[in-house]
Amino acid sequence: MKNESVEKRSESRTELEKYHSVEFKLADPGARYQFKIWNMSSRGMCLLVREDSDVIKCLHLGDTLDMKYYTSDASSQPESLKTQIKHVTKEEEGRFQGHYLVGLFILENQQPRE
Repeated sequence: MKNESVEKRSESRTELEKYHSVEFKLADPGARYQFKIWNMSSRGMCLLVREDSDVIKCLHLGDTLDMKYYTSDASSQPESLKTQIKHVTKEEEGRFQGHYLVGLFILENQQPRE
């Protein structure tokens, strides 16, 4: 049986190469978390988080976090952007089985912190 997946998104995916990874902390003082950005579209992006990671227990739909975005260009300064969690979806099968996809949506640009 051929495993065909149906695209459920309302828009097609496009590769935006501006951001490579994101860093954030959940509590002050708290551990900093850094993740590679996956599955980017014109309206959002995803983080891939293992299901046994402690961070997944702290990320909830609608949460707004200050996140620091890094580009692929190491000479560029990271950007601090207010970001909302749009979904936390457990992958039950396929390439990302055993992980959660955490959808992000950038709300607004913020001034760099000194």
